[in-house]
Amino acid sequence: MTEIKKLVRITTVPLSIDTLLKGQLGFMNSFYDVTAVSSDHDYLARCAKTEKVKFRHIEMTRKITPAKDLIALVKLFYFFKNEKPHIVHSHTPKAGLLAMIAAKCAGVPIRLHTVGGMPLMETSGLKRKVLQLVEKLTYYCANKIFPNSKGLYDFILDSDLATPEKLKFMANGSTNGINTAHFSPDSVSQEVQKSLKSKLEIADDDFVIVFVGRMVGDKGINELALAFRNVTTTNKKLKLLFVGMQESVDPLSKVTQKEIKENENIIAVGFQSDIRPYLAISNALILPTYREGFPNVVLQAGAMGLPVIVTDINGCNEIVTNGKNGIIIPVKNVLEIELAILEMVNDKAYYNALKVNARPMITSRYEQHIMWNAILQEYQSHEKEVMIKKADKKFKLIYSRA
Repeated sequence: MTEIKKLVRITTVPLSIDTLLKGQLGFMNSFYDVTAVSSDHDYLARCAKTEKVKFRHIEMTRKITPAKDLIALVKLFYFFKNEKPHIVHSHTPKAGLLAMIAAKCAGVPIRLHTVGGMPLMETSGLKRKVLQLVEKLTYYCANKIFPNSKGLYDFILDSDLATPEKLKFMANGSTNGINTAHFSPDSVSQEVQKSLKSKLEIADDDFVIVFVGRMVGDKGINELALAFRNVTTTNKKLKLLFVGMQESVDPLSKVTQKEIKENENIIAVGFQSDIRPYLAISNALILPTYREGFPNVVLQAGAMGLPVIVTDINGCNEIVTNGKNGIIIPVKNVLEIELAILEMVNDKAYYNALKVNARPMITSRYEQHIMWNAILQEYQSHEKEVMIKKADKKFKLIYSRA
C-alpha cells in the first residue's frame, strides 16, 4: 500500500485559509495527508473542519514581534521534525518567513511559498531594508516561490530578491482561482436581495458601489471616503457599501471614521462570511488599494457580473482591462476616484458595456480547478525531483564503496 505523503499548509491567520484558500486544502487532501497550521485555535479548528483536514495551532503575529516570532519558529521546527512532512507550503509574509526557516532547518525536502502581496512595496527607509532582508531570507530557504501575479514576479526580479530559477508564475495568476458556480449572478435569489436591500434601506433606483476587504489605510479607504463625500453632494442616489472590519494595524484616519459613521449614504456592515448577497445588490465594486498580490474580491465581483474600479497596480491591472470590464485609476488619487464613479453612474451605455464583459472575462481565465491542478502538478513535479536526487545520491554512495 502506497504511503500518503504529508503536506503542511501554513498561514499567519486562519482568515487566509477561510477566504484566500477556501476549498483548496480540501482538494489537496484527496492526494496528501494535509495539516493546516495557523494562529487563533478556535477559528483554525472551524476552518479545518470545513476543509476536512487536520490542524495544528501555533500562534503567530502579523507585526514584527521578535520574542513571539522566535517562540513560533521553535515550535514550527519541532513540529516539522516530529511530523516529517514531505511538503511545506506557506502563505503570507510572517508565516512564510518562519515556515521556510523552520522547514529548511528541519530537513523538509520540498519548501514552497506563495507571495500574495508585499508590505515593503509601500514602505521606505530602514523599514523597507528590513522587509527586503525578510523576503530574501524567506526565498533563500524555499525551493520555489510562487508570485500570484505577473507584477509581483517582475517586482521580485527587479528588486533582486530572488533568481528566475526560484520563481514560478502559475496559470493566469491568483492564489486560488474562483469558483464561478459559487460566485454567479444566479447564486443569490431575488427574495434574498429584496430582503437585504430593505434591511439596509437601499432603494431599487440607488446606484450601489461596494468595497469588500480589510478597512485599512493602504486599501485606499481614506481617499475613497473623501471622494464619495464629494460626489454625493450632487447625487443623493449613490450608496457606498463597506463589507469588512476596521483594524488597528494601519487604521483609518479619524476624519474617515467620522465620515463613515455620519454619512447617511455610507453603509458599513462589518465582516461577512458570505459576501455574495452584498455583491448581488451592488452595481459596481471599487478597490482603490495601494498594493495587492492578486485580489480575490475582484475575481469574485467579476464572476458575479459587476464592473470594477481598481487602481493601477499589479494583480488589479492583470484582471481588469481598462474600458472593457472595469476602470483603472491611479493610486492615491481622490479626483480620479470621483471621475470613475461618476463615469459609471452617468454613462449608462458605458456601464452596461462593462457589465456585459465582467463575468465572461473571469470565467474564461480564472476557473478554480485550473489553479488547483496547476499547484498539484507543481507538488508532483517537486516530488519527482526529490526522488531523482535521492536515487542519484544512493547510486553515488554505492559507487564510491565499490
